[in-house]
Amino acid sequence: MKLVPLGDRVVLKQLAAETTTKSGIVLPGSEKEKPQQAEVIAVGPGKVEDGKEIKMEVKKGDQVIYSKYAGTEVKLEDEEYIIVKQSDILAILK
Repeated sequence: MKLVPLGDRVVLKQLAAETTTKSGIVLPGSEKEKPQQAEVIAVGPGKVEDGKEIKMEVKKGDQVIYSKYAGTEVKLEDEEYIIVKQSDILAILK
C-alpha cells in the first residue's frame, strides 16, 4: 500500500530522536522530545486557491523542519508517517 497525498499535503517520515544530549547525558524514553525534523516521502500535486495555482516547494527526499503540533499521524505497514499541509513546513535543510 502507498500513501498518495492530495492537494497541498506532504507525507513526512520523522527522523530519529536524539538519545543523548550534547554533553553526553543519556535520555530515557519519556524525556525525549519528538524532533520536528523529517524526510519528505511523498508530495501532493498542489492546489488552486483564489484562482492562483500554489506550487509545491518541497520534493521527495528533502529533509525539512515542520511545526511542532502540525499534521496527522498515520501508521501504515508498521511505519509511522505524518501528513502535513505545505504551509506547516517551516524550512528545508540543505
